[in-house]
Amino acid sequence: MLSVGDAAPVFDLVDQHGRSVTLESLRGRRLMFVFLPLAFSGICASELEQLVDDQPLFASARTEVIGISVDSMFALRTWTDAIGAPFRLLSDFWPHGAVADRFHAFDAETGRATRTSIAIDERGTVVSVFSTPADRARTTAMYAQALSMFEDVE
Repeated sequence: MLSVGDAAPVFDLVDQHGRSVTLESLRGRRLMFVFLPLAFSGICASELEQLVDDQPLFASARTEVIGISVDSMFALRTWTDAIGAPFRLLSDFWPHGAVADRFHAFDAETGRATRTSIAIDERGTVVSVFSTPADRARTTAMYAQALSMFEDVE
């Protein structure tokens, strides 16, 4: 697992609109990477809806939410459109789960991302990592705790 103080692994993925997103293109921003096992599954759908509801929490911490899933960009587009998600979901479809694996957020037995969230500061350094079991959603309180790890969050 990544640890606080580690550099975030580099990546190049496409979002739900087919636009390339790299770690380098995100430098200078606070990020919350949210690995989601599968689009349209029950717990993932409830988590995505909660992330939409929690946008004021992330905005107050000046942090951009970015979901990452092993689903195709087409599935992710349909999913975000259905829920009205205002943030990007990145497709780690091929090579299947390679980026999740670099972030130590991939379960090779199931072929899915684990339910892991990683806060990254403006320099690309990990400031918080937390996970829940596949059958348990992450909570707003967990995100609030992770956001408090940024140096100047009020």
